[in-house]
Amino acid sequence: MPEQAVAVAGGIIGGILLFVLIGITGYLLWRKSCHLLSYEKLTSPVQMTNTNGIFQDQSASEIQLKSTRSRSVPFIIPPTLRGQDWIKLTNEEQVQEDSDPSMIAQSGPRSSFHSLGNGFAKTGLCKAGAYVVGTINPELYKFPEDKSEMDFPEGNIGRLWFSMEYEQESERLLVSLIKVRNLQPPADSCSPFVKVYLLPDERSYLQSKTKHKTLNPQFDENFVFQVSSKMLLERTLKFLVYRVNKQKKHHLLGQVTFPLKNQTLTDDNKLVIWRDLEKQNLEPPSEYGDIQFSLSYNDDLGRLTVVVLRARGLKLQEESHAVSVYVKVSLMNHNKFIKSKKTAAVLGSPNPVYNEMFSFKADQTELDTASLSLSILQSIKGEKTHLLGRVVVGPFMYARGKELEHWNEMISKPKELVKQWHALCYST
Repeated sequence: MPEQAVAVAGGIIGGILLFVLIGITGYLLWRKSCHLLSYEKLTSPVQMTNTNGIFQDQSASEIQLKSTRSRSVPFIIPPTLRGQDWIKLTNEEQVQEDSDPSMIAQSGPRSSFHSLGNGFAKTGLCKAGAYVVGTINPELYKFPEDKSEMDFPEGNIGRLWFSMEYEQESERLLVSLIKVRNLQPPADSCSPFVKVYLLPDERSYLQSKTKHKTLNPQFDENFVFQVSSKMLLERTLKFLVYRVNKQKKHHLLGQVTFPLKNQTLTDDNKLVIWRDLEKQNLEPPSEYGDIQFSLSYNDDLGRLTVVVLRARGLKLQEESHAVSVYVKVSLMNHNKFIKSKKTAAVLGSPNPVYNEMFSFKADQTELDTASLSLSILQSIKGEKTHLLGRVVVGPFMYARGKELEHWNEMISKPKELVKQWHALCYST
């Protein structure tokens, strides 16, 4: 009896396991068949239709699978892409549909979309216009135009570009002459060159090569000046632009002066600068020299601005580096002193360059009684300060001639800088 019970139990368990195994196998087969039915095999040619009649296959209007494709791995169209128009590409033709004007074929290299070798490209199938995805628009990669080479003010006689850097260890000032643009010579033909000075030394200079028959010379030349770091900020760069005529004579076209006192010059900080050329004053210096400055009045703020530019032809008591020359600007009202300011001193030069700006508070009602006095003074260490010359600009009460004209032009052109040369006179 026990043996018969064990045999019956074993038979029941075996039957149950067999039934479970058959059920699992049937379920897996059913899942597989459902999965295959969710796709459409391309076992027969795909019929091509085109409502616009642009692309017609005159033989059969169908696309054949490549013979190299394995029959065991048919090409499948995913359900999400069904019902879309597909066209055949041969010999890497670029195709575009007229029905979509925004998809425009562009020449040039194609994007990585076409490097998908195992995708639509191998079968010769591609969505019309899809190849434009990822192409480069050259307009986005254009460098912005340099407006400094195009925007020239009226009366401009040229513009000069240069750069500077200073080597602290070797105490060398490196000046790079880059280019000159928009030269205005009296003749059509122009062969320019540039002389570079480091003032106050006007006896020695460095010269560029001559560029023949051009109004926009490109120089790209480097010049080296040996100058100590202590004296560097007291120096001024000066560029003289000349032209050479057929008789090999040199004619000055313009000049640029650039003081170094307010510049931060290091070997890792290269400054690139441009300046407009200025005409050289060809009139001989007056008896005590001349000074150039600009005046401007802002009627909204009630501010009188003076820009001390340069002086020339000064009669120094002693020409040496121990001599310092500076300008003192004083505002007067009814001949009563109001306020004064002075420039930094320039050492040992009869033609100092300052380029310093000062501002004074002056009400518009005071302009008829106010005046400005600009005095150039020479200082020698250990000695008394010596007056080299002065000039007074103001209304008719205090000035005549050029000094009066300069003051009146400043009032007639508010918020504009009015520049002019003035002869110095010697009066205490």
